[in-house]
Amino acid sequence: MKIMNHLMLRSRFILVSLFLLCAGGLALWAADKPAARPPLKLEIDNKTVDRSLSARVSYSAVAKKTAPSVVYVFSSKKVRRSEATDPFFSDPMFRRFFGVPDQRGLGPRESTQQSLGSGVIISKDGYIVTNNHVVDGADEVKVAFGEPRKEFEAKVVGRDEKADVALLKIDSTGLPAIALGDSDQLEVGDTVLAIGNPFGIGMTVTHGIVSALGRGGLGIEAYEDFIQTDAPINPGNSGGALLDSDGRLIGINTAILSRTGGSNGVGFAIPSNLVRSIVEQLVSNGQVNRGFLGVTTQPLTADLAKQFEVEHGALITDLAPGSAAEKAGLQRGDIITRMNDDEVNDPRALARAVGRLAPDTEVTLQYVRDGKKATLKVKLGRQSAQTLAGGSAAEGGSDEGVLNGVGVSDLTPEFRSRFRVPADLAGALVTQVNADSASARAGLQEGDVILELDRKGVKNAAEAVKLSAEIKGPKVLVFLWREGVRRYVMVDESK
Repeated sequence: MKIMNHLMLRSRFILVSLFLLCAGGLALWAADKPAARPPLKLEIDNKTVDRSLSARVSYSAVAKKTAPSVVYVFSSKKVRRSEATDPFFSDPMFRRFFGVPDQRGLGPRESTQQSLGSGVIISKDGYIVTNNHVVDGADEVKVAFGEPRKEFEAKVVGRDEKADVALLKIDSTGLPAIALGDSDQLEVGDTVLAIGNPFGIGMTVTHGIVSALGRGGLGIEAYEDFIQTDAPINPGNSGGALLDSDGRLIGINTAILSRTGGSNGVGFAIPSNLVRSIVEQLVSNGQVNRGFLGVTTQPLTADLAKQFEVEHGALITDLAPGSAAEKAGLQRGDIITRMNDDEVNDPRALARAVGRLAPDTEVTLQYVRDGKKATLKVKLGRQSAQTLAGGSAAEGGSDEGVLNGVGVSDLTPEFRSRFRVPADLAGALVTQVNADSASARAGLQEGDVILELDRKGVKNAAEAVKLSAEIKGPKVLVFLWREGVRRYVMVDESK
């Protein structure tokens, strides 16, 4: 069956599909300059939930208080191919995981693709957070809320594709902003409410508990630190609110695990503390800058743990030359067991902890070397990732140059390990290819290493960006490495 075969190729789970809930390299854009934006004024409430209280009979007071803060998000974009007319099937993530046929072969025809999602008002003067995949590639974004319903055009202030967060801004004041809670205080079993716009039927409240914390390794996003919940969430809930029992925002609903596309009681939300860090950077910098430690690590098997005389941790297998880790004195074979006040149980926990911090942040690492515990301080570096040709035209990027919509990064040890790139191969790693781009149509994909552009050598991401801006186009000859094979690809952006 086509649908299941497609799912098996796209998912590491058997007989289940993992997909994002509504519409769709470190590609980050801003609608206006950071200096022109009003400051972000958030209401923060870090009080701990009183877990001694007996179960409530009703959450109507919480729903009445918070529902006005959750909005409908409508996005649309022009596409040059036939699309399914049902709004549910117009969801690009639905097509991606459910194998709805691509009808481009029937001949180009410009049409408007529309998507539905949810968002949450986080400031009284109009900042709204949602999922990146809700507004990805959109030519127009609108939000609606209130009774009687009010509709506003929204600007995309910035996007963080790696964590699936986008920040919108509407021209309005006195809005019912929600209070942000402390997601680090959550515990498995805590009561949660999900509010959003499932299937586009209207604002809906569902109830459940926190099923797990720190979920990752699902292959949804580059940075996965999900709250798992059994509160029913469905397509259209993307970007909606996950609330604690006091009505504070503790997560942004983003994905579900499902065979059918409906809720099976396994939903995932981005923690509010991560969301807060991202939106504050988007307002102040127009982009998200993440810390970089510069180590390649592997999990500890039982035999390795016994050999290295540790119970848990992230085993260092390589260090990036000149990285923060190398400068601080870490070595191959060290096992990082703790960062600041948090235990590091595995490599994913280390990557998650480092990714939540800004460059130049000083952290304290506890590690084990030759069976002995030690501690050192490390000042984090900066991740290297860039976007070719000014990013996405949908976000106000430039159409000049070539390879529009392609994100590249330097070949760090982590990337070399992940994509099995030889140590002696120099180039720019492709980290993102917009689905609607000419590069995607030509077959360029994540994990490719660009070696040449128009027969000019590329040694790193900076050179790829420079060349992509200089080449006039609309055609460019790309020489790349993929899974041990070198090949040429012709990208034609005139089509």
